[in-house]
Amino acid sequence: MEYIKLSMDEGIATIALTRPPANALSKGLLLELDGVFADIEQNNEVRVVILHGEGRFFAAGADIKEFLNVKDGSEFTKLAKEGQEIFSRIERFRKPVIAAIHGAALGGGLELAMACHIRIASENAKLGLPELQLGLVPGWGGTQRLSRFVGRAKAAEMILTSESISGIEAKNIGLVNAAYSEELLMKEAYAMAKKIAAKSAITTAMTLELLTYAIDDKQERGADKEAAFFGQAFETEDGKEGIRAFIEKRKPNFQHK
Repeated sequence: MEYIKLSMDEGIATIALTRPPANALSKGLLLELDGVFADIEQNNEVRVVILHGEGRFFAAGADIKEFLNVKDGSEFTKLAKEGQEIFSRIERFRKPVIAAIHGAALGGGLELAMACHIRIASENAKLGLPELQLGLVPGWGGTQRLSRFVGRAKAAEMILTSESISGIEAKNIGLVNAAYSEELLMKEAYAMAKKIAAKSAITTAMTLELLTYAIDDKQERGADKEAAFFGQAFETEDGKEGIRAFIEKRKPNFQHK
């Protein structure tokens, strides 16, 4: 694999995103991630999964440069649905998945983390959905999961302002389970994973399946609408301007203000 490292020890599979400098979620990385989860699902020795990013970030979002190659809104909608399917697979995975977040989990990076069953973060990590700064909307389930975890009002604030929050604030509002110093983050992730791995694999899988029933069935319909709006936003001049501005490292000049 080019963008992912996989290691296994004592029933714990560790997936590391390795696409410097920011572990941007390119199509290639997402395909590798999907393949790794497919393999782990069939490996009876794996009891728990830890997902983290190598280098400075967990994942700083989608690879915006790839957006330049998207032809139209319908292709953009397809891109959203592909990402949603991969993240939904993680959310409904029959083995616990722990996201260990450091540096930044922004846009698609936070959407990936929110698909995991458990999230822990470094105290100074930055978490947010800044898509509106690009003239776009979250497209990989962000609007649906964030509002479920932190409430509609806080989700609206985070998405509409594009402001990120720290790992400490994320802990306080229930977006992550715990916040630690960056030095202790992975140690605590493994400590939690070992506790889970000691449980019965059968009842662990049963528990995860039962927890999926707590997901409102409206989330799937909301995700479909999210993907459609993702494509529609791309078709607007503001969407195209936002992507250009990001690539050119300048503030976008949106027409519809």
